[in-house]
Amino acid sequence: MIATSQPLASAAGLRVLQQGGTAVDAAVTAAAVLAVVEPSMTGIGGDLFALVFDPAAGRLHGLDACGRAPESATPEAFARRGLAEMPSTGVLSITVPGVVSGWDALLSRFGSITMAQALAPAIDCARHGYPVAQLMAHEWQECAARLAADRHAAATFLAGGVAPVMGEVVTNPRLAASLEHIARDGRDAFYRGPIAEAIAADMRARDGLLTAADLAAHTADWVDTISTTYRGVAVHEMPPSTQGVVALEMLNILEGFDIAALGHNSADTLHLLSEAKKIAFADRGAWLADRASMPDGALDLLLSKAYAADRREEIDPRRATSYRPGALPSGAAAARDFAGRDHGDTVYLTVADGRGMVVSFIQSLFGSFGAGLVAGETGIALHNRGAGFVLTPGHPNQVGPRKRPLHTLVPGMLMKDGRPWVSFGVMGGDNQAQAHAQVVMNLVDFGMQVQTAGDAARVRHFGTDLAVERGIGPAVRADLESRGHKLRDGRGQMGGYQAIMIDADTGVLLGGSDPRKDGLAIGW
Repeated sequence: MIATSQPLASAAGLRVLQQGGTAVDAAVTAAAVLAVVEPSMTGIGGDLFALVFDPAAGRLHGLDACGRAPESATPEAFARRGLAEMPSTGVLSITVPGVVSGWDALLSRFGSITMAQALAPAIDCARHGYPVAQLMAHEWQECAARLAADRHAAATFLAGGVAPVMGEVVTNPRLAASLEHIARDGRDAFYRGPIAEAIAADMRARDGLLTAADLAAHTADWVDTISTTYRGVAVHEMPPSTQGVVALEMLNILEGFDIAALGHNSADTLHLLSEAKKIAFADRGAWLADRASMPDGALDLLLSKAYAADRREEIDPRRATSYRPGALPSGAAAARDFAGRDHGDTVYLTVADGRGMVVSFIQSLFGSFGAGLVAGETGIALHNRGAGFVLTPGHPNQVGPRKRPLHTLVPGMLMKDGRPWVSFGVMGGDNQAQAHAQVVMNLVDFGMQVQTAGDAARVRHFGTDLAVERGIGPAVRADLESRGHKLRDGRGQMGGYQAIMIDADTGVLLGGSDPRKDGLAIGW
């Protein structure tokens, strides 16, 4: 089974599975296709994270393919440029891209095909063309003016000076050539070879910070997951600098309420969800950063059931409230709150093969077409993940050399009795942790099947506003407003969910693909 946000990617991954490939083989193949056919969302100029369940070892592995800040990305470098906050786009928002290193690490450890075989469908799409899907066409057109401002981006993505329409067949020969380099020479083509040289030259011409040495120094890291239990179900996420801990803290807080008795998407349930989110995001703003830079004890505290119980007591069931970060046991003062940049251009996919391997996989450029720049003639849009840093002196997430930025990307997996039950994710910036909590509630508290759990109406915060989808009725909305929530229209703001549920008794795989996206869950 494979579920992705684009049918061409799902089809490519399915073919790999039918030919005997592993779940990792299919995931990398599909991700490479997505890097071509959903260019505003993802690409080889971005980052990726993955959870891989290895049935042979009976354990879950995490892959952190987050790129780090350039060596010269010191606070002083930004101060010299007169910047009071991190730029959200442009050359100074660019960090090392981690995608290619992630593909290489996955295939090297759990793959059965070569990089060239995995990239062949993507190269075919880029070289010979693919039809643009509906939602991608809409976003592409919305970004046309931004792309036109950079001559390399315009040459790559605006054929004839205009964005494509739905159904139009487009090619990307520049990106095809870069993918062909990687297919032939592996990860070194990107981090040490001609692509690295082209990216570094483009960055020098733009007075950027990223250098060839930064690219050459990059590594992807295998890491342990972080987890909690929610009503007996193990919920696994990636460790910092991702916001996986935020989803887990929300669930720990919510576990203390009888959510099933309160009702699905009732005003009581949505109020508690909203308040748990605000508490967890206050903590995110204070403490979440590169795990090497977080204060001692911060991660353990945020994952603690006892800490969640204490924070739960702050919630007024009848009134929306604002919250401050919690205090660390060491007495360290909480840094100034930081809400983050709520970019949401990401792809999520999940794959399960017939041997029991399961992959939960997420890949992103952060903003639409990343930093809005293409590196020379490479056809590669570079991400703006550096926008996740802050310039606040002393903050754990303050920008610094070779440091990972706060990351919104979070693949998830639910496990029962040490085996995968549901592999899932919800793309969409700050929405991801909020949506993870809602999906888990739908599955665990309300017993929904895998498709229904993603179809159900969701809510999310934008600043102080609570965005609400139209499936949440007027009586519930009125009740939420009476408690002090400021509501806004949530249409088109809830990201996109993909998931696979594994029936432990029968081995049957059940796929779910969000109707909010162009995607497809398919198995054989």
